[in-house]
Amino acid sequence: MIRTLVADDEPLITTGIRTVLESACDIEVVATASDGREAVRAARRHRIDVALLDLAMPVMDGLDAAAELTGTRVVLLTAFGEEGNVRRAVRQGVSGFVLKTCAPDELIRAVRAAHAGQAYLSPAVARQVLDMVAPGDDERGRDAARRLAALTAREADVLALVAQGLSNAQVARRVHMTEASVKTYVSRILAKLNCTNRVQAALLLRDAPFPT
Repeated sequence: MIRTLVADDEPLITTGIRTVLESACDIEVVATASDGREAVRAARRHRIDVALLDLAMPVMDGLDAAAELTGTRVVLLTAFGEEGNVRRAVRQGVSGFVLKTCAPDELIRAVRAAHAGQAYLSPAVARQVLDMVAPGDDERGRDAARRLAALTAREADVLALVAQGLSNAQVARRVHMTEASVKTYVSRILAKLNCTNRVQAALLLRDAPFPT
């Protein structure tokens, strides 16, 4: 079982997320919290595998709490009220980033991916983050171009679609591949670019001063 913590200062949201997660046969919500400090204490006490943390919480926000949870995978929940914090989270490479309004199955996928050591960025999050982050300066652009040059033409095509916020299934339909093949391509792209998640890779593409 995936031992999970849910932290949000709105009880109704906490209850809803708990109900969704416990509908999955392999996920158990063993603790809840209403602020970041309480979440850190609960995660340590209950040996949590994956913590779902609201980005904006009292006492300690989700991002600061995540920094203290070494050994625990973190999925951040957001309504995009704090854009600066969203940028910090993406740069830090949190395990997952989902909207509070996401579909139930997407929330379950995010927890499973985080538990498996993979990053999960929902397509909606990827698109909105890209929209809010400004292109890089000249030095970042050169670094982005250098790293992107390591990709094959096919990998570059896949990354371009990922950068549009498309899911693996949507990319598969566009490039006439199986979803499993796209997943393999994305993993390979992230490894080549030394990126933790899809958004970091997409930001590299955005920073590049010319097409790769």
